[in-house]
Amino acid sequence: MTCLFCQIADGTQPADIVYNDDDVIGFRDINPQAPQHVLFIPRRHVGTINDFDSADAALIGRLTLAAQHYAGEQGFDEEGYRVVMNCNRMAGQTVYHVHLHLLAGRPLHWPPG
Repeated sequence: MTCLFCQIADGTQPADIVYNDDDVIGFRDINPQAPQHVLFIPRRHVGTINDFDSADAALIGRLTLAAQHYAGEQGFDEEGYRVVMNCNRMAGQTVYHVHLHLLAGRPLHWPPG
């Protein structure tokens, strides 16, 4: 399997990594949609949200907590930020390794489009 995000997780593909722990890596999106646009991924390959099961509840929580930690560390937690996970093609998923988008640094309107 050649998964770009697995390669980032194992260090064989470069990325601007801003968060790193035993289960989650966060790195800047190469096509940012906001001044702060970071992707948080599980180190373990999971293709889509549909591939999670109940045993992954803690990992799903760790993705969210990693985003929360980063927002606090960068000082925009109180101003506001958005987290988004896309699932499959119609939702806009283009890399089939689960990733949570964190967007901040500009007004984010609703609905997103």
